[in-house]
Amino acid sequence: MRAMLLVNPKATTTNARTRDVLIRALGAAVDLAVEETRYRGHAASLASTARAKGYDLVAVLGGDGTINETVNGLLNPVDGEPARDDPSAGRPGLIVIPGGSANVFARALGLPNDPVESTGAVLEALREGRRRTVGLGQALWEGQNRYFTFCSGMGYDAEVVRAVEGLRGAGRKATPTRYVNTALRHYLATDKRRPAMTLTGPGIPTAEGVFMAIISNTSPWTYVGARPVTPTPWASFETGLDLLGLRRMGPLALAPVIRHILTESDILPSGRHLVQLHDEPEFTLTASRPVAFELDGDYLGERETMTFRSTPNALQVLV
Repeated sequence: MRAMLLVNPKATTTNARTRDVLIRALGAAVDLAVEETRYRGHAASLASTARAKGYDLVAVLGGDGTINETVNGLLNPVDGEPARDDPSAGRPGLIVIPGGSANVFARALGLPNDPVESTGAVLEALREGRRRTVGLGQALWEGQNRYFTFCSGMGYDAEVVRAVEGLRGAGRKATPTRYVNTALRHYLATDKRRPAMTLTGPGIPTAEGVFMAIISNTSPWTYVGARPVTPTPWASFETGLDLLGLRRMGPLALAPVIRHILTESDILPSGRHLVQLHDEPEFTLTASRPVAFELDGDYLGERETMTFRSTPNALQVLV
């Protein structure tokens, strides 16, 4: 069985020694080619090459951003490729080895958060032939599209991601504490008076006046250290997309929601100022001004119109 391993050498929680151990372990089980990612978007290009060359598996050692690029490289069609009813058919299976700060996708799959333990788990899955087919989300805008594994967002959460990426660019690590502190500081600067977004979709009542929208393909949405954050607790890889939208951003409205999503794992937050969707195939957010947009924890600029679509049975993962 041929496999290509994509390694992000800048992954937060691994070092050269750990990577060597993992490469030797995987190389003992499969015919392994190893490629290091060198720039943003490189993992997508490498995964697309692996698919074109007929590799059976693509393994990725990195954080959620590198995993997202890999997934898009596996799934986005190349020129001349026919459309498929089953998106995962004829594509390599995916092996996920967490190496980032949050590792939301790997943890949502039930994999250990430690890269060495996770490698042991996926090698066991490989020996036993265990694969899980999961659905993905897809974001579409201005003729572009991108798959996401666990979440997307517009508004305040994307503004926080943008701010943290700026700190990372200055050489600071993206720790849970840094995310929390950045979110608290940025809350003072975000617009809490003029909501920009309107939610529409087939069979969905129009919801105007939305400040912030979290779109989920699974739950948890993210983690603060070991603590799961669950704004959309019913989201799953086997259903459509979920959404939590906020129509108020004042502290009296926001504080109970934050407390709820940090402490209640399977109960929906409540409030008349909330907009909630569960198991939806498609919906659109339209903004009256450019709004920050993030996808699987990567900031992707400001957008005015975004459509979000569920893609069932998109990917086969060894777990």
